Amino acid sequence: MPPATSCLRQPLRHLTRGLAVLLLAAGLTACSSSSKYYDPNKSNRTETGFRNNYPQPERGSFWKWQWERLTQGLPKPPENNYQFPVVKPDLAWLKSNHGRPSVTWIGHATALVQLGGKNVLTDPMFSQRASPFSFIGPSRKVPLPMQISELPHVDVVVISHNHYDHLDQASVQQLNLQAGGPPLFLVPLGVRDWFLALGITNVKEMDWWDKTVLDNLDIYFVPATHWSARGVFDRSETLWGGWVIQAAAQQAGAEPFSVYFAGDTGYSKDFRDIGERFGHFDLALIPIGAYAPRWFMQNQHVDPAQAVLIHEDVRAKRSVAIHWGTFELADDALDEPPRELAKALREAGLPQEQFLTLKHGETLKLDQ
Repeated sequence: MPPATSCLRQPLRHLTRGLAVLLLAAGLTACSSSSKYYDPNKSNRTETGFRNNYPQPERGSFWKWQWERLTQGLPKPPENNYQFPVVKPDLAWLKSNHGRPSVTWIGHATALVQLGGKNVLTDPMFSQRASPFSFIGPSRKVPLPMQISELPHVDVVVISHNHYDHLDQASVQQLNLQAGGPPLFLVPLGVRDWFLALGITNVKEMDWWDKTVLDNLDIYFVPATHWSARGVFDRSETLWGGWVIQAAAQQAGAEPFSVYFAGDTGYSKDFRDIGERFGHFDLALIPIGAYAPRWFMQNQHVDPAQAVLIHEDVRAKRSVAIHWGTFELADDALDEPPRELAKALREAGLPQEQFLTLKHGETLKLDQ
């Protein structure tokens, strides 16, 4: 979500102008008071919530951005609207696959990652709108390639942060009722209470660099440069971040197969820190969309050129683009990020196949 210059402005990130007005009508108030997570020995914790490892100056005005969108008619989709191909996943293969690492991009930041015989789902968002309301807010521009009921049994759900396009109540509740039992939900600090309020108890919250072990998977929560909010008054009260998932090596002496999910983020030194700590990744899922205008989005959303920098910083062998082509959240047209990514790869001297944009529903099968 984009930056803002007040407690009110940041939480309005993913909402249309009409929704922003509704939230404004709710009233103004100061940021939240003392946080139960406050620890003066933890650099990412403040008396009112959380902060980034490498804070950057706030950039621009939310209202200026909204005025530009209104007067310039942004974003500008193609005249014949978006024509994204949607692939129906091979459901039989996904359900029978217990050995080969794979990733299926469902749309936006939602991906099914299969490794170590487990099914891991990132930021499940299967609803029509990324909004607290059913009648207003960013709507899905591309049909879902599959429904939750068609997924193989999900073992783990990882949540990057609590913005509506990444933490969707209807999707979470449906996953909790999946056949075969609910998944384990891994969430940032502060998000567990939201799950408990829904009656979902199979949830574990984690701080940056915390580790959870699930059978042969090691799962780490790692830093990102972003913020959090579900409403007008809860700016940065809960944490945000990315996830590292490692599957034990199948052969003695071999390295574990590792996947990095960046979530939603601006660019910072965090990614070099992650690369240095973990050495390399076999696969990285990196956002490339919702980056314009840069004067406003710079601190919160990477552009494709910065996504390539993340790919290099974390030492990914291969990356897949996420956070694009699904919801209109910023001024860049939904079909622009792949073109800019291809350009950035050329300028960096990297082969196009090293950082892929998949079709909605497409599965990338990887070698162990």
